[in-house]
Amino acid sequence: MAKMIHSMIRVLDEARSLDFYSRAFGLGIVQKLEFDTFTLIYLGNGDTPFELELTVNKGRTEPYDLGDGYGHLAVSVEDIDAEHARFEAEGLAPGKIVEFNRDGALFAKFFFVTDPDGYKIEVLQRRGRFL
Repeated sequence: MAKMIHSMIRVLDEARSLDFYSRAFGLGIVQKLEFDTFTLIYLGNGDTPFELELTVNKGRTEPYDLGDGYGHLAVSVEDIDAEHARFEAEGLAPGKIVEFNRDGALFAKFFFVTDPDGYKIEVLQRRGRFL
C-alpha cells in the first residue's frame, strides 16, 4: 500500500518561506540538501510524519506562475478560532472563517491563508474526516 510522505512546492525566497511556515504552522527544517542548481528543504513537525518539501531553484528571480491547476494544501488544528486570531496577530492575513454545511449539518469549519509565493493553504478545525 502506498504511503503519502510529502508534497513539494517551488519557492522563490528561502528565508521568507521558512519564516512563514515556521510562524504559521510550526514547521521546522527536517533536512536541507544543497545541489548545484537547487536546494531541497524538507519541513515537518512532531504532529505528523508528512512533510512539505520546498524547492529553491538557484538564480531564479521571477515569481512562479501557479497557473490554474494548483488547488491548495490543507492542515488541521485543534481550535480554529484561536489559530485564526494567532494568524492575525502574526500579520499572516488569514481569510475569514467559513462554516461549510452539508445536509443541514456542519461539515467543515476553515479559513485560507496564502504563503509568500501565492500557494493557498486551508486551515481546518479538527473534526470528522479532518483529524
